[in-house]
Amino acid sequence: MCAALARLAVLFSILVIAALPAAAQEAGTLGPRLKLPNLESFRGAPDVRTVLPKLSFGNVTMVAELIDKGPQVTRGLVWRVFGPQAGEDGKLPLIASARGGTSVFHLDPGSYLVHASYGRAGATKRITVGKGPKKEVVVLDAGGLKLDAVLPSGGHIPPNKLRFSIYEAEPGADGERALIIPDVRPDVVVRLNAGTYHVVSKYGSVNAVIRSDIRVTAGQLTEATVEHRAAQLTMKLVRDHGGEAIADTSWTVLTDAGDGVRESVGAFATMVLAEGDYTVVAKNRGHTYQRALTVEAGHNEEVEVLTSDVGNQSAPIGDISD
Repeated sequence: MCAALARLAVLFSILVIAALPAAAQEAGTLGPRLKLPNLESFRGAPDVRTVLPKLSFGNVTMVAELIDKGPQVTRGLVWRVFGPQAGEDGKLPLIASARGGTSVFHLDPGSYLVHASYGRAGATKRITVGKGPKKEVVVLDAGGLKLDAVLPSGGHIPPNKLRFSIYEAEPGADGERALIIPDVRPDVVVRLNAGTYHVVSKYGSVNAVIRSDIRVTAGQLTEATVEHRAAQLTMKLVRDHGGEAIADTSWTVLTDAGDGVRESVGAFATMVLAEGDYTVVAKNRGHTYQRALTVEAGHNEEVEVLTSDVGNQSAPIGDISD
C-alpha cells in the first residue's frame, strides 16, 4: 500500500513540473537555469582545403638521349634534381633523384638543374616547372668504348693480366693527364661523353705498356684493340738443364742499359716483359749468377739460369748490390 502511494506521488510531481509555464522556469522557480554550451564549438573539423594552401605540383617527365632526336636511354641512368641556389656549404641542394630510364618528378613550380649520368657520361640541363605536366629531354652526347689487346700473332692475352686506364686527352696545368677510369677490364663497355681520350694498356705489371689516343663517337660503340709486343717469362735457377728450381733465390731483371725493371724472391720468377734485351741476375746463398736474354713478342718461355755451366749461359759475377 505504501509503495503504491509513493509511486503515485512521484508521477504527480512529474506532471506538475511538465505543466508549469515556461515563464516560471525562466524566473528560476525550478532552480538555477542550465547553461548549455554553444553548439557551434562541436562542429566537425574544418576541411583541410580551407586551412592549408592549395598544393600545385608540376609533373615533369625526364628523358635522356645519346644524341639529339636519337633513341631514348631506357636503363642505367641516374637522375638528380638540384635547387638553383647554393646553400651555406656552397653546394646546390639535392631535391630529388631516381634511377633507371625515363623518370617522372613531382616538383613545385620554379627553376631547377637536372643532371643525368650514364656511366661516366653525363649532362646537365636547367628546367622551369609550372603547374601543368611537361616533358624535358637531356641530350647526353655520349657513346660506348670497348677495349681489348692482342699479341702480334693475334694470340690471346689472358684477361686477368690485362688492364686499361682512361685519361683526359690533354694534359693539365701540371703536365699530367687527369685519370677518368682506372683498371678497366677488357671487353667491358664504358660509357663516355663524345671526345678523344688517352688510353693506357698494361699487360702484366712490369713494362709492357701501350699508349694510344682513341676517339669516342656519340651514339656509337667504339671498339679498339691494341697490340702488345711482349711475352711472359718464367725464370728459375737450376744446377742442370731441366733440373729442380732452387728455392730462396733473389731475382733482378735489368735492361740492356743496366736499369732495373723488376725484383722478386722465390724459386720461380714469372713476369711479362716488353720485347727487347735484358740481363737476368739470380742470387742464392752468397753466389750471384747472370744470363743475358732477348724477349721476343708473343714468345712465352721458361728461362733457366745455370749454376754449373759457368762457361755457357751463367757466370758468377760476385755480389751485386740491391
